[in-house]
Amino acid sequence: MDPYIRRSLEPVLKRAAKEFPAVVLTGPRQAGKTTLLKHLFSASHRYLSLEAPDVRLAATSDPRSFIRMYPPPVIFDEIQYAPDLLFYVKEKIDEERKKYGQYVLTGSQNILLLQQVAESLAGRAAVLKLLPLSLPEIMGEPFRPFPWEKKESSSESLPIEMFWKMALRGSYPELIDNPEKDAALWQSSYIQTYLERDIRTIRQIGDLTQFQLFLRALAARSAQLFQLSDLSRDIGISLNTAKSWLAILEATYQVVVVRPYFANISKRLVKTPKIYFTDVGTLCYLTGLRDIGLLASGPLAGAVAETFVFSELFKRILHRGADPRISFWRTASGSEVDFIIEEEGRVIPLEVKASATPSPRMAEAVLSFRKDLGKKAREGYVVHLGDLALPLGKEVTALPFAHL
Repeated sequence: MDPYIRRSLEPVLKRAAKEFPAVVLTGPRQAGKTTLLKHLFSASHRYLSLEAPDVRLAATSDPRSFIRMYPPPVIFDEIQYAPDLLFYVKEKIDEERKKYGQYVLTGSQNILLLQQVAESLAGRAAVLKLLPLSLPEIMGEPFRPFPWEKKESSSESLPIEMFWKMALRGSYPELIDNPEKDAALWQSSYIQTYLERDIRTIRQIGDLTQFQLFLRALAARSAQLFQLSDLSRDIGISLNTAKSWLAILEATYQVVVVRPYFANISKRLVKTPKIYFTDVGTLCYLTGLRDIGLLASGPLAGAVAETFVFSELFKRILHRGADPRISFWRTASGSEVDFIIEEEGRVIPLEVKASATPSPRMAEAVLSFRKDLGKKAREGYVVHLGDLALPLGKEVTALPFAHL
């Protein structure tokens, strides 16, 4: 396999470097930020990581001299280790405000980093996000459009066994680059060495064991209606603690809270949000899933499939430099569409089924949603695990996951 996997964020990054004095790239650890920046800017920018203790000490003890020692254009990796350096970066930028692409910065802790960027580099930096690999990136087609963005139909296929295998493994670049690596061992190490370290850096957590219980309880609720008060009660922590820990997981790009779609219609709509993990492999590890057969036939198959589809939608939109506007639809009577994608004033409904055999019955919720929304709703889809794309009703198509 090619040692470098092309990312769909590449053109966005290049454009940002031509339009802003600084570019800030955030995202979870091991998502490929450093690899991407070195690939794009190694010929034009010097690279320096601030994670090493000696470099960090130099940057924090005498930031002005440090900035003079490493003049732009330069990449400062893991800028959160020397946050005060941002004020001196600002000072340097303001000397030549019209000179673009001077600094490229990375960081893995969203809460602290974005707060520091807002305070010091407002109006001077473009902020972009990189998550683990999407399926088109893995397949070597990083700029593949969504089905509703193209006229011709896809001929791609993905055996159902491969779908579940990919779900168990997840999409972090190191696991994709090294297919022989034990995914469960890697995920365990990732959670202990990166996620828990970031969490302790952001906020003091007295009982790490309790936090691990919280993490696993959260994973068991992925793709479900989510009441934080219920979860906090189940594991014996205060609601404020649960809110704090959830905010940290959102900040470190591990989970996304998805809100229900609101429409001014006569039906009563559910207001409770859902929770999704951004990497389906992390979800499988936290829920104890290790075997393809047990996953595919077990009670979490639907939630895992739905989370997989969500992560693909979320990553691909985010890697275009856009803000993913994804919600779900659920009426008080129980009619539900898994995902509503808002695009150019209209909405695209998607239902996910962990089945390889689509049927017209699977389209009932999408058809009902399209009827309620009228002209605002575009063609809908039922994403399934088979190979056939076929109509399931008026402007509702059964869409194989591989075509997504």
